[in-house]
Amino acid sequence: MATETRELTCINCPLGCQLTVTIVDGEVTAVAGNTCKRGDTYGRKEVTNPTRIVTTTVPVAGSDTERMVSVKTASDVPKGKMLEVVAALKGVTAQAPVAIGDVILADVAGTGVDIIATKSA
Repeated sequence: MATETRELTCINCPLGCQLTVTIVDGEVTAVAGNTCKRGDTYGRKEVTNPTRIVTTTVPVAGSDTERMVSVKTASDVPKGKMLEVVAALKGVTAQAPVAIGDVILADVAGTGVDIIATKSA
């Protein structure tokens, strides 16, 4: 029986709890140090299938006031796909007018997740 522990800082809320995740034979058996249930969920997910929200900016064409618009993934994507997501956004330009929530790029990098605008431009 192979036992491993990993020390993490939870990023699900401002508390930043220091977590200790215990893994036995590749399966999470315990999460300690969390103040709330979100910490337990985060610890289990982070060691088995880490994901992230990707945020960046893209240029806006046809706007007199905004040259760039902030964008993000509509939900989290696998951590290992982050570079592919950023690469897929290279050369993407939003067309004005842009509203918050507009899909700028659908199904980015084959993740099934859209890139959406986080402000109007």
